Amino acid sequence: MKTEKEKMLAGELYHATDEQLQKEHEYAKSLTYEFNHCRPDEKDKRRRIIETLLNARGTFRIEAPFNCDYGRNIEIGDNFYANYGCVILDVNRVTIGADTMFGPHVQIYSATHPVEPHLRLQGLELGKPIVIGDNVWIGGGAIVCPGVTIGDNVTIGAGSVVTKDIPDNVVAAGNPCRVMRTL
Repeated sequence: MKTEKEKMLAGELYHATDEQLQKEHEYAKSLTYEFNHCRPDEKDKRRRIIETLLNARGTFRIEAPFNCDYGRNIEIGDNFYANYGCVILDVNRVTIGADTMFGPHVQIYSATHPVEPHLRLQGLELGKPIVIGDNVWIGGGAIVCPGVTIGDNVTIGAGSVVTKDIPDNVVAAGNPCRVMRTL
């Protein structure tokens, strides 16, 4: 029988109130609190916190405030930048490629809820993985929805709501986000 965490990462219905998940969520909240309250000149401390919280490799810069659910389900590639107010709900895997940048208040949501009311009333949730390719720029205030893949060399316009996959080498924008032109 699967644990609630295994169900969560498999994209199946799970109970977020599970003791193990609650413990991991509280740990991530403690780390993000510590990160968000570092002085700007405490760069080494901020880096250590992010390396503990996320699967981060290479160089990166994440501005405070930053928030996530668990942290360990987020993988960032080399030379990643996230501006102020980034939120990544990582109840499922979120993979972000190299040389990718987020504008202020970008929101990445792998978390979702069942549409069936009786399942929501039982406290069940689910998540779908998100993949963001290499050399992607996501403009300020954009939202990336559960299960979306964004290809390489993509620009997502500010304020966009990305509800469907976006192919490589395009500029996409709008609500819902759609391809505006090929690069």
